[in-house]
Amino acid sequence: MSDVTALTAKQAADAVATGDLDATELFEAYRAKAAADALNAYTWVAETAPDGLSDNKGLPLGGVPLAVKDLFCTEGVPSQSGSKILEGYLPPYTATVVERLAAAGAPLLAKTNQDEFAMGSSNENSAYGPALNPWDTTRIPGGSSGGSAAAVAAGSAPWALGTDTGGSIRQPAAMTGIVGLKPTYGSVSRYGMIAFASSLDQAGPLTRDVTDAALLYSKMTGRDPRDSTSLEHPEQIALPTAQRLDGLTFGVPSDLQTEGVDPGVVARFEETQRLIEELGGRIATVELPHAKYGVSAYYVLAPAEASSNLARFDGVRYGLRAEAETLLEMYTKTRHDGFGPEVKRRIMLGTYALSSGYYDAYYGKAQRVRTMIAQDYNNAFAGVDFVITPTAPNVAWKLGEKSDDPLAMYLEDLFTIPISLAGLPAISIPNGLSDNLPTGFQIAGPAFSENKVLDAAFALEQAIGFDASNGRTA
Repeated sequence: MSDVTALTAKQAADAVATGDLDATELFEAYRAKAAADALNAYTWVAETAPDGLSDNKGLPLGGVPLAVKDLFCTEGVPSQSGSKILEGYLPPYTATVVERLAAAGAPLLAKTNQDEFAMGSSNENSAYGPALNPWDTTRIPGGSSGGSAAAVAAGSAPWALGTDTGGSIRQPAAMTGIVGLKPTYGSVSRYGMIAFASSLDQAGPLTRDVTDAALLYSKMTGRDPRDSTSLEHPEQIALPTAQRLDGLTFGVPSDLQTEGVDPGVVARFEETQRLIEELGGRIATVELPHAKYGVSAYYVLAPAEASSNLARFDGVRYGLRAEAETLLEMYTKTRHDGFGPEVKRRIMLGTYALSSGYYDAYYGKAQRVRTMIAQDYNNAFAGVDFVITPTAPNVAWKLGEKSDDPLAMYLEDLFTIPISLAGLPAISIPNGLSDNLPTGFQIAGPAFSENKVLDAAFALEQAIGFDASNGRTA
């Protein structure tokens, strides 16, 4: 084959299965591309192909290599969560989801750049510098899974793992013109993921197309005794086949905010709605009265959980340890030197929200809002099959453009956060361009409706005909 990296992951796995492609040749082709990466998408790349790749020929994922976000622990491989405080950390164990994918035939190719501890929407908060968008290297790739998204969009990885807390798979997928699936909370084990906000964090695939997303996700799911929040998926994940949307109803929030949303994003969203109707689907209006409070609730809840989770990084057990005269000084200097500005900001916000006298006013109230948002979605799904919105309000912005305005950055998760708070599955697929940059279309469904969401996304993907390879400029 001339260029094996031009194949989708499913195509490559099929070629390995039939003997038309050697798994070691495939790995080495991607390893060479990843090693030559000019996007700062990677924090570590394998030096050689692992032994025994030919044994993957009969496995479901066929030896197709996998790029993994830096916050997944991988035994003996740097797992730094984009932070200086964990620089060079080599875990003694591997995250469950990475183990499961390796067992299914997806060997570890590389670790990808990310916002520090997954806190960010642009990948500019990484201690290792920002990843770049292959569509325009002066722009961000989205975050926090920006390295994974950039790698897949640029063609230096066939697929990648990301994590989504408030939109960190879907938003970078939209901004780099690829597919990103945020699964139902609990359907994928969090064991071995370096935590940001434990009640929200969820691993998911970033891929070139919907079929690859379904294939990778199908080998990620399942109960894990090491994660008490994990659940057995009630359905076996199947590869999507739908060509039409007959009988399906897509709900558009009645108060969908378009003020401040890129006009091109709005135009592509409206075009995609018309395409749904052409494919036999129906557009309806749904009421999500509390979704507008999602960003506010999220930026109380997530920092509160982060302030608790990140307390373990104190210089005592692992990672950076600052030289100091006293124990308290060592704690203080280690955290001062090891954490970046955004992480410090969220720790302070979260600690304040949990402090005596403010818990009920902030954290308790945000939890009640979260419950109301989840109930809004339950009510909506009584009348529609899906809820649809743009994935992100804007296309990828210039590096540094929003760095001095955290609030403006937080609002980039306007359409993704409510779904995360409700713990529901959602997918972002590319649905066109605005100013020559990709836009994303988000489809959300009820809990554990991934098969239905993937089928609808597949039918739309075929009709839209977006060519993700246009972004492979770097």
